[in-house]
Amino acid sequence: MKILVLSSLYPNAAQPRHGIFIEHRVAHLARPGDEIRVVAPVPWFPSAHPLFGRYADFGRAPQAATRRGLAISHPRYPVLPKIGMAAAPWLMAAALYPHVAKLRQTFDFDAIDSYYLYPDGVAAGLLARMFGRPFLMSALGTDVSLIPQHRAERRMILAAIARAAAVTTVCGALRDELLALGAAADKVRVVEHGVDLALFRPPANREALRRTLGLDGPAVLSVGHLIDRKGHDLVIRAVAALPGVTLMIAGDGPRDAALRALAAALGVAERVRFLGHVDQARLPDLYGAADVAVNGADREGIANVLLEALACGTPLVATPIWGSPEVVRVPEAGLLSADRSAGAIGAAIARLLAALPERAATRRYAERYDWRETGRLHRALLADAVSARE
Repeated sequence: MKILVLSSLYPNAAQPRHGIFIEHRVAHLARPGDEIRVVAPVPWFPSAHPLFGRYADFGRAPQAATRRGLAISHPRYPVLPKIGMAAAPWLMAAALYPHVAKLRQTFDFDAIDSYYLYPDGVAAGLLARMFGRPFLMSALGTDVSLIPQHRAERRMILAAIARAAAVTTVCGALRDELLALGAAADKVRVVEHGVDLALFRPPANREALRRTLGLDGPAVLSVGHLIDRKGHDLVIRAVAALPGVTLMIAGDGPRDAALRALAAALGVAERVRFLGHVDQARLPDLYGAADVAVNGADREGIANVLLEALACGTPLVATPIWGSPEVVRVPEAGLLSADRSAGAIGAAIARLLAALPERAATRRYAERYDWRETGRLHRALLADAVSARE
């Protein structure tokens, strides 16, 4: 097969952390004889000057690149903040049409494989109709839990699902929500994410690693962008009620100063370590050194940090939202908090620290989340779509 992947979340040199999980998924998709090209559109922005903050990343993104052996192009498309939300798929499809038409002269793709329902999946549906090809859509999280709250966007998503060959979701909770919104049950399949089991693995010498990091007591790790919905504030409040527990926070973002101020106000600044952005290659050491990884988010499909921690042998405390209960469902995976509050998260951390599972058992459980199986299941849906067209 010749597969055209479309996703504005695909990582690039200016946004290396952007949708790494999509890159992993696509990297495990191809079988011998398959060809893949990635079209990863980037919002148009006129300047790459650091003065413009994260918007400058759009200006710095390359026009084309090769990552993990795949050719990737980054055509620009117009974005109208707030007022242009309902027009976003049309603007994306119109901007991509000439680029895809030119690409098709040398790469006559069999199907379009899109990631994130809106605007990417809806735009993929428009392009698939223009080029007479089947398309898949993949739902990842907020494209189901948040965007369909808007009536126009919900109608477009459901119309695209009706035309798609298939739709995948990364967890059963997202599938259930799509069905509740009106999607046909026979269109939606659960294909879970995987984890890089070679990169994320238990440390060879955990005690030596903990000494290097200066950890001599219970340690908790919270990973993610420093924004409100990730719940780092709840984790700080939870740890404040647990004497002797150290909290490591890996991530950067706009709530950095506020979170530091919170730790100081609660009198636990010396027990909360703000590590800033941590490259993916360094994360396994942090997971491996921690006794518990905590995810206090308010909405996720299946968060990468859950699977990464488990692969390193570290059990979880997670809030009972969306896909998290589908991961934290056996004792060796950890515990779900009773609700999304600092008290409930703290109680779950305390319970887990008092009876930690064997780290080897946690790792064995994580091995079911293999990217190779994810790729196999996803490719089978693409093959069915191409066969149905023939």
